[in-house]
Amino acid sequence: MIRIRLCDGLNEYDACVQLQIETWGYDESELIPRKTFLLAQKIGGQVIGAFERQISTDGVGKSTEILVGFAMSLPGIRTERGRAEPYLHSHMLAVREGFRNRGLGAQLKRYQRDDALARGIRRIEWTFDPLEIKNAFLNIHRLGVIARTYRPDFYGVSSSRLQGGLPTDRLLAEWELDSPRVRAILDGGPAAVNAIEARILVPASIYQWKASHADRERALAVQMENRRKFQQAFSQGLVVLGFSLDAEGNGVFELGSLTRPDEVFHTEDRENL
Repeated sequence: MIRIRLCDGLNEYDACVQLQIETWGYDESELIPRKTFLLAQKIGGQVIGAFERQISTDGVGKSTEILVGFAMSLPGIRTERGRAEPYLHSHMLAVREGFRNRGLGAQLKRYQRDDALARGIRRIEWTFDPLEIKNAFLNIHRLGVIARTYRPDFYGVSSSRLQGGLPTDRLLAEWELDSPRVRAILDGGPAAVNAIEARILVPASIYQWKASHADRERALAVQMENRRKFQQAFSQGLVVLGFSLDAEGNGVFELGSLTRPDEVFHTEDRENL
């Protein structure tokens, strides 16, 4: 009973704002207002909602749609090798508690991809916290993004309770929407095999450590050590190509060289590498 579609109308943008508050707990200084969702939709971005259809119990049988998830993107322009190309920056994705772990995040991202490709846009980027194991698993393992850019404390101090008071370090996800790698992963097949040259571990306990004042220094120590490892690996030309979970539930970033760039980039991009 979940329908994925573009949001429409101020009431639905208001629902996105409320779900944003429920998910991150931002204060007013960081809250993205309704008019920004409206503008994102109007200027070529995306505001995509996941709606649950609910049937009234008053005997009339009237149905209503309740927002249980959304994804919001902003349009952008990249200039590489003297050529300007449009892309989307996916700034927010949220799923209401009680509807998580059902694959709604992946469905919203797939809808983003389909909508972008229908408009001739072939790339979506976004940032994500490298300490968030579930997000990394979705982005890398299930969607096929790569990462080769680390941005320390990208947003500065954040009021989000999910950040746990830590610096807002982020990896940049690069999603080449119609590359062989992404098509293979979304179709359920294997991506190109690249030799793994480095691994970076995120302990499963990181969520508890971030949420606890007593253990926050442990979370910070992991963040700082992993920051050093990512920056060193990227400076050596390595790229995040995989993500897995070990037997203890720890997250493992898998890094290697792009020995098959045609699996990641479009053919004409490969020719200009």
